[in-house]
Amino acid sequence: MNAKKRTLLITLTGRDRPGVTSRLFTTLARFPVTVADVEQVVIRGRLVLGVLVSYGSDTDVGQVLAATEKVAADLGMELELATGSGPGSGREARRRHGRLHVTILGSALRPAAIAGIAGRVAAHGANIDRIERLADNPVTCIEMHVSGADPDGLRTALAAEAAELQVDVAVQRGGLARRTKRLIVMDVDSTLITSEVIELLAEHAGRADQVAAITEAAMRGELDFERSLRERVAMLKGLDESVLSEVRAKVEFSPGVRTLVRTLKRLDYKFAIVSGGFTQITDALAADLGIDYAAANVLEIEDGKLTGRLLGPIIDRPGKAAALERFAAAAGVPLSQTVAIGDGANDLDMLAVAGLGIAYNAKPIVREAADTAVNVPYMDAIAFLLGISRDDIDAADAEDAERTP
Repeated sequence: MNAKKRTLLITLTGRDRPGVTSRLFTTLARFPVTVADVEQVVIRGRLVLGVLVSYGSDTDVGQVLAATEKVAADLGMELELATGSGPGSGREARRRHGRLHVTILGSALRPAAIAGIAGRVAAHGANIDRIERLADNPVTCIEMHVSGADPDGLRTALAAEAAELQVDVAVQRGGLARRTKRLIVMDVDSTLITSEVIELLAEHAGRADQVAAITEAAMRGELDFERSLRERVAMLKGLDESVLSEVRAKVEFSPGVRTLVRTLKRLDYKFAIVSGGFTQITDALAADLGIDYAAANVLEIEDGKLTGRLLGPIIDRPGKAAALERFAAAAGVPLSQTVAIGDGANDLDMLAVAGLGIAYNAKPIVREAADTAVNVPYMDAIAFLLGISRDDIDAADAEDAERTP
């Protein structure tokens, strides 16, 4: 039988400078040790470098300790050393329980929020292996790498904690399950854009209040969507089709939409929009952003006037889910690699079908059903849930700017 390996955890802390990592590993290379785990973090110019090595009974660990202490002294850094035994890196335990990413978003992220989330993680018998910052502008986002937790149970517990602490928390499986997301499908009204198009049209028909009341009830899931849509469209009868151009000019994208699309397009993501609204508006939005796929309802127009009717099949709650499946097939992307983003009851089926369903500034019924909720008013915060940091986004934008003549 092989003798049990011993382990040595080396932690260096101090001012960051070039060559610290190289100096430590050059020193360790003189001894018969193997590297079991490494983590390095720099916060405000202060470095924390942790190295776990394993060694056998023939290794003079005293010499390793002395050499490591000399490195720390020469660099003017603090040193912690801890010996132990066993598998060392904890990889077997993480394999049994799985790795999770717990992403925390807040406009003002306070210590109480981190304490509450960390407490819930600990209460589930899980361990926080690493914490890193993904963004500090326009929101603060940190991510915890967690091992040893059941994802469904932890997600439920953290959702309750997040609501109380007024932050957004997402729990996702780590590894390939997260990295392979490749198709983003977004609702349009009050998600991709800040307004409800049918309400803008209704203003021109003098029926804004009636249409807004019906829209609100439908988005809460209190009315059948198709019937409510046909009722609202009927109120637009007689509008001149020139109104559509006026409404298109008023529509504004949600903050961060262009950044999100631009960033993920660089990584070969495909984008789709699916809407209970109208192609006469959504087609222009898709063209503006370079969206790959789009589906929406079609307003009937005769002799330059809206008839108050729709053409073709209705894009309703089941229709949105069917569109997502159709887009995924066209893109050659399995459903597990899709992300759906929406805010109303009409999006529930789409969010359920997707690999990751995100409720974006959504109604309560949608927040409860989705995999996670984002309540900050910045669409590019979605990128953080995919592990893309603000520094990554800014660096890519800077590179593009340098390449542009």
